[in-house]
Amino acid sequence: MDLDTFIAQRSADWQRLDVLARRRRLDGGEADELVTLYRRTATDLSLVQSRLPDAALSTRLSGLLSRSRAAAIGTPPVRGWSALARGLTVDFPVIVYRTWRWSVSVALASLGVSAAMWLWLRAHPERVRRVLPDSEVRKLVDKDFADYYSAHPAQSFAAHVWVNNAVVAALALFLGVTLVGTLYVLLQNTINVGLVGGIMIGSHRGELFFGLILPHGMLELTAVFVAAAIGLRTGWAWVAPGALPRAQSLAAAGRQAAVVSLGLVGVLLVSGVIEAFVTPSGLPTWARIGIGAVAEIAFVTYVVVFGRRGVRDAATGDLPDDERENLVPVV
Repeated sequence: MDLDTFIAQRSADWQRLDVLARRRRLDGGEADELVTLYRRTATDLSLVQSRLPDAALSTRLSGLLSRSRAAAIGTPPVRGWSALARGLTVDFPVIVYRTWRWSVSVALASLGVSAAMWLWLRAHPERVRRVLPDSEVRKLVDKDFADYYSAHPAQSFAAHVWVNNAVVAALALFLGVTLVGTLYVLLQNTINVGLVGGIMIGSHRGELFFGLILPHGMLELTAVFVAAAIGLRTGWAWVAPGALPRAQSLAAAGRQAAVVSLGLVGVLLVSGVIEAFVTPSGLPTWARIGIGAVAEIAFVTYVVVFGRRGVRDAATGDLPDDERENLVPVV
């Protein structure tokens, strides 16, 4: 049989099946019609695959049958609050958990460079003068570093910090497709932490530095490291796509990056609240650091518990199969 003739004869049934599969509600007659057309289309697909091999038509019919099957068994797509709940309990923690090696590698590299700068500037405080004049150094050590956390009302400062950190995380995440962009953002953040920390430690104000940076910094830097890790992984998806074509590999990584970006909004909100209300508070240093440590432990526990459970259930954090684009099978 000629393929064009076959398509002309059967396309009306396929179009009708597509219409029925997209409806939210079906009456009894329509449900029976959907099942009948589903069986006919399944037969058509088998015929195409065995006698009229055509990859595009096979893909089209496979997608149509997938949507029809979901409609027939009453499995609606996840939307609204259900989608939000799935994102919080499955998709976001699964993606972060599955990429923990990337995140840990980014964290070790960044913190390693910052720590090296602290030690080097502590041993060679005169090197700071090549970056800042003595007056600026004294101002930073004696006033500006501590005042930064208490100079503005807590509510507006929390909003400012949240937006600023969200911008940094977003740049690290979405510039990942270039690879270089994420590395630049990460390096800039690493140098800032290393330089300020080196100046404070070299001026014998290390206790003040860690007492103010750790309460919010543990969770804040974790969010930045996760964003950078997911960004680099997105860029690597087109450099080394594996068995998939580059477009498909990059699309999957991009969808997962979008999920992570939404999840990190909440993480950075918590970090901003800690930075605005806990860091400059009158609590003892051990109490402020303890609150930050509890927030960090809670986040890591959440990712490990929900992420491991999702991976065990074969979740990937990507869209369900019937909501993705139709793909031609690849070897």
